[in-house]
Amino acid sequence: MAARIVTQIIIVGTQIFGRAFVEAYKTAAANAAKGGAAAGGKGAADAATRKTGMTIDEAAQILNVEKDAPMEEVMKRYEHLFKQNDPASGSSHYLQSKVFRARERLELESERKQPQDEASSN
Repeated sequence: MAARIVTQIIIVGTQIFGRAFVEAYKTAAANAAKGGAAAGGKGAADAATRKTGMTIDEAAQILNVEKDAPMEEVMKRYEHLFKQNDPASGSSHYLQSKVFRARERLELESERKQPQDEASSN
């Protein structure tokens, strides 16, 4: 008799937990869709962060430049650090790939800001 009651409690608890999990997933999916659809807002930056695996702050720190540095300065630092971290010269492929991703992230941010700058100047 006690085993039957315990089993019923476990089954009911599992059902409740399952429904709550499904609702939470639906809510999270809806919130993610709203965030990604924001025009020129945080959604585009989040997509770039997911693509490269790093934030703008981290990318700027890796290349030792300011977040809003001109692309010429970013490319100069990138080329220097990319050559210095060449695995053929005994350095790490991991560090070289971090430098590459940092440059890529700052390029994406620069491209994202250019259309906004052109629109505001018109």
